[in-house]
Amino acid sequence: MPVVGDHLGLPVPATPAALRDGGEAFLTKAFQAFGALGEGNRVVRIARCEEITGGSTGRKLLLDVEYAHAEAGLRTDLFVKFSRDFDDPVRDRGRTQMASEVVFAALARTPGFPIAVPHPRFADYHADSGTGVLITDRITFGHNGIERQYHKCLDEEMPRPEEHYRVLVTAVARLAGTQRSGRLPVDLTAAFPVDLRAATVGEPVVLTPDRLDRRLSVLTEFCRAHPGLLPGDVRSPAFLARLRDEAHQVVRREEAIWRALRDAEDHIALCHWNANVDNAWFWRDGDGVLRCGLMDWGCVSRMNVAMALWGALCGAETTLWDNHFDDLVRLFCDEMAAAGGPRPDPAVLRGHLLLYMALMGITWLLDVPARIRHRLPDLDAATTRFDPRIRGHEGLRAPLQMLTNVLNLWRTADLSDLLAALS
Repeated sequence: MPVVGDHLGLPVPATPAALRDGGEAFLTKAFQAFGALGEGNRVVRIARCEEITGGSTGRKLLLDVEYAHAEAGLRTDLFVKFSRDFDDPVRDRGRTQMASEVVFAALARTPGFPIAVPHPRFADYHADSGTGVLITDRITFGHNGIERQYHKCLDEEMPRPEEHYRVLVTAVARLAGTQRSGRLPVDLTAAFPVDLRAATVGEPVVLTPDRLDRRLSVLTEFCRAHPGLLPGDVRSPAFLARLRDEAHQVVRREEAIWRALRDAEDHIALCHWNANVDNAWFWRDGDGVLRCGLMDWGCVSRMNVAMALWGALCGAETTLWDNHFDDLVRLFCDEMAAAGGPRPDPAVLRGHLLLYMALMGITWLLDVPARIRHRLPDLDAATTRFDPRIRGHEGLRAPLQMLTNVLNLWRTADLSDLLAALS
């Protein structure tokens, strides 16, 4: 029995088969209800309906359609994202992420929207069941001037990474500044709550002091046994001892950290929570200037912009953090103000990012050593992150790079001073 969407009152197909069964008639009615297709036009043929893999939630389709009449800007190559995956309970648990993504799809149709996103054609969601569907124009990586897709934590394959991260940060900041300027429809932006802890995928682990100590001990042993997987500076006994002490401080001050992030009013704005390079596409305009669009807006909400900046940079090479972190913080602040929002204080933003990084690191990434050992029990001291078994597996490659960034930032920051300054 199909559910009816909360926004448009149409049946919401939960699976690729349900969408195919609805056929051209459903797509016509859906596109017209969303305002993406004229009343005198219709979908006359589904030329392609091909399921693809990828992402951490839901199922996906490549959809090619034909219309009765051509219309300016009306694309035939589309992308379909379902919130549900009934065959995979782990993926299906992420179905609630689409609730905000559907509202964002309506917002993105606002004239003069400040950044490029895949043009939405239909979106609706049924909150009680977590069933939703999003249909957008398809991003044609490697064609029509669009650069090929860059995968997470493979920045060595990206030309001029600093330039790409600058335009990525600029896009996130421009949306934040435009929302804070009041130029976007308030009735839509008000639908995004300020609930910082909800901007995450999955349930965070509860870290008791004993559990935290066990994970830190595993990390220390991992550093000793596998020196090729982490940089030397973060494997030093002095740093690991400091990390143990400060990690417990972070857990004890968790409520104060969230309060500081929430109460920084000039730093709260609508943001993409995970604007990593694999959720972006890049092209150059007629003058050769690099541009960027953002996709995959699950968990979009109003949040402390430090959370969004960490989400955009957490998978970057450690050298980018070492050489460009402060410049990228200032760029974000300048671009948010240029878009009409308040200008965040760069020093405060930097501190917020480090505190948020520490929370995310100990909550989500301290199990990386155990995860890698479980998947690769024959690791030895000579194994590096470029081992094909790690480099070719995003589920190992990306967490390892993010953990490396956490440890490197932690080593170069004074978390104790930041924690002591909390009210």
